[in-house]
Amino acid sequence: MEHPAELSVYSFLAKAMAGEASVSKDIMDQVATDVSNALDKQFNGKPRDEFKLRMSNVGRPKCQLWFEKNDPKDKTPFPPHFLMNMLLGDIVEAVFKGLLRASGVQFEDNDNVTLKLGDDKEIQGEYDLVLDGKVDDIKSASPWSYNNKFVNLETLQQGDSFGYIPQLVGYAKGADKDVGGWWVVNKGTGQFKYVNASSVNTKEVIDNIEETYDYIHNDEPFKRCFEAVEETFYKKATGNKKLCTECGFCSYKHKCWPTLKTQPSLVSTAREKPMIDYVQIGKEVA
Repeated sequence: MEHPAELSVYSFLAKAMAGEASVSKDIMDQVATDVSNALDKQFNGKPRDEFKLRMSNVGRPKCQLWFEKNDPKDKTPFPPHFLMNMLLGDIVEAVFKGLLRASGVQFEDNDNVTLKLGDDKEIQGEYDLVLDGKVDDIKSASPWSYNNKFVNLETLQQGDSFGYIPQLVGYAKGADKDVGGWWVVNKGTGQFKYVNASSVNTKEVIDNIEETYDYIHNDEPFKRCFEAVEETFYKKATGNKKLCTECGFCSYKHKCWPTLKTQPSLVSTAREKPMIDYVQIGKEVA
């Protein structure tokens, strides 16, 4: 385990399963209040398409942020279940904080912070909690992300498509506190763990945040951040090109890649072929 509080929560849950521990009325009321606030935020907040650089998005690819600001009309709409997924994340956060409290773990609750980058440049956000003087974030993750992405800081750095590292560092810098890590809850199994991020190169991350800020606010011309990747089958190139993982998650991939066609894999032999974002098939453009 990466954090002493992990053992505290696991111990509490084990006692609760054995009927030897319970949750106080005060803690239950706090969880209910947090869930109520989440419902209000998700259903009664500002329009989701209103663009603003904030801590939760500043770590995303600059090309995606460019579209968010300059060409939002071509955004692929979020599916209706996106709202449910966001709400589930809020509920997981509320319940996990309740477990921390019930386990006797002392922490400072969420608060708004402003990251000042100099020259009147600033980004606002709201961190989840401060534990042992360090800013932590709570993430609900799919089983795949839990097992393959939130392994450690080094693994996450190899593919941080959603900008979790800049988000956490920005919170900590804005709060003038140390970087902690992520409390990650597996949405499929209920498992949880702590991923320590204290060894992150804070200066490098803040420099990248400022670079993104300048790129967006100075209305720089659009520049694609990623290139298409060669498709391989049994380590041999097929001649086809597809989107990289980062582009696959982007709501503007069809605008950015006019030749994009999402279709079943052309090389897979599986009965149910995976869907692939092709931008070139053979020597001909898709």
